[in-house]
Formats: sequence, C-alpha cells, structure tokens
Amino acid sequence: MKIGIVGSMHFTEQMMDAKEKLLAMGHDAFVTSLAPPFVGLSDDEKEKRKIEDQMERDAIREFWRLMQGADAILVMNFDRRGIKNYIGGNTLLEMGFAHILDQQIYLLNPIPDIPYYRQEIVAMRPIVLNGDLTRIR
Repeated sequence: MKIGIVGSMHFTEQMMDAKEKLLAMGHDAFVTSLAPPFVGLSDDEKEKRKIEDQMERDAIREFWRLMQGADAILVMNFDRRGIKNYIGGNTLLEMGFAHILDQQIYLLNPIPDIPYYRQEIVAMRPIVLNGDLTRIR
C-alpha cells in the first residue's frame, strides 16, 4: 500500500520512524520532501522552519502533489499544545485532500477533542490504530 505520512512538523522524528517501520512491513511509505531538514531542530526552530516552508516552499501544494496515486495517509497525532492527540490545521487540510481523493485515513491515536473541527474528522471516517501500525492493511 502506498501511504503518505502527515502530522505536525513538530513530530518529524516520529514521522520518519513510522516511515521506516512501514517500509519494513512492505508498504510504500513517504513523507514530504520538506521533512528531513526538521530532524533534530528545537521546537522554536521547527516553528520558524514550518512558516518558511508554508510561505516560501509551498508546503501545502508540495504534499498534494505527492499524494496523487497514494492509497492512504497515516496521521501522526500526538499530544501538543495541551491537546491530546493534536491535529493541526495543515494536517486537517491533508486529511481533507485524502478524503476527496478516496484515500483511507489512518489516525495513529484517537480523534482529538478539538472544538470546531472534531465533527469534520469524524465525518471522514478515519481508522484509529491506537498506536498499532500493524493494523494498516
């Protein structure tokens, strides 16, 4: 299965780890080409780099292009900003893209309780993995 891995760029190290695990399981897993420079940066450095990528490197369209022909996305949703299983705005966009492209949406952890867009996430009918990548089929 061809799987794009998405999430806050603050979770880049976890995204890269998931990519390696999925590849070892026989999947064709990928992350945005903008992810590797985030590895090892502090949260402040990641925030600055994220803004630069969105504005100067057209990060949203870059991942849209990569998603073409994929079967699914894996959302890496961990605790952030005081929100359990955080999903940020850009990740929500990528989930919407996957939904429109008829791709399966996998959430590593349960749906976060985020006001204003929890229902949109529920409506996309993601499969919650509860941390178990072997459930991806």
